[in-house]
Amino acid sequence: MALKPIRMLEALPGPRNRRSGGATGQAGVTARPGGLDPDVTSGFRVFGVRETQPRAATTGSAPVVAYSVGEVARLSGLSVRTLHHFDQIGVLKPGERGENGYRRYSQADLRRLQRLLVYRELGFPLKEISALLSASTPKAGLERQLRLMQAQAERTQAIIHALRAAIAAEEKGQAMNPKDLFEGFDNSQYEAEAKERWGETDAYRENARRTGRYSREDWARIAAETEAVEAGLAALMAAGEPASGAAATDLAERHRRHIDGSYYPCSLEMHAGLADMYVGDPRFAAHYNRRAPGLAQYISDAIHANAAPR
Repeated sequence: MALKPIRMLEALPGPRNRRSGGATGQAGVTARPGGLDPDVTSGFRVFGVRETQPRAATTGSAPVVAYSVGEVARLSGLSVRTLHHFDQIGVLKPGERGENGYRRYSQADLRRLQRLLVYRELGFPLKEISALLSASTPKAGLERQLRLMQAQAERTQAIIHALRAAIAAEEKGQAMNPKDLFEGFDNSQYEAEAKERWGETDAYRENARRTGRYSREDWARIAAETEAVEAGLAALMAAGEPASGAAATDLAERHRRHIDGSYYPCSLEMHAGLADMYVGDPRFAAHYNRRAPGLAQYISDAIHANAAPR
């Protein structure tokens, strides 16, 4: 049974409410003046709320439904420019083009777009998404995404529980048990997603072997070291120190050694890959940028500077 398009592609937050005023592009969609469209690099949540009336062409005896780029933009909440970008990099190419050269998207294209947006919401970079979409059947891909989203929801619920407990303790003027302060932030809560993404790698197996033996005291020590490095980098950024300077790269190296000693062997090359994830994964970026706007990029730049040949 084919899903109604909008039930696959209702995306939040999308530019649906920002399409009035200014110059309009294809299909009446507002064109952004200059710069990179933020929709190209943002994540989207997929829900279903309303239906649409597609256009149908007839080939033989069966109608073939096709959607213009403007219609897909309205369905998904993406901008036309973003869909053009997806086409250009090959992650979502329309199934056909009309005689006038206009893009025409099929139901299969919309289903691929849905899976693409879910992976974006989970923090995967576009290059990795393209490989993931090609590596599995649609059903297997959806099942994998469901497992990842469930793991993410469980982590969110654990953090919500910890926050509610902290609020209740504050209201009553009570001190929380130190063990409960970090109940929602145990790294083991990332196990399901980590196993899904990296379970076959040596680094994952080594990480599981080490962390499986850690006590709460070990986790507290690791958290304290992580905090010291992050706070140090934030202070350097606030002081105007360059990310490529000696002070920042020294802390970046300390960060690498912390990962190497606590989780898994972390080479300079692997550390640089993590740096890309810190800015490419919205969850990592939000973690660092909550401390100081721009910190995720600063840390990423410091790590890359530390990894560069000297």
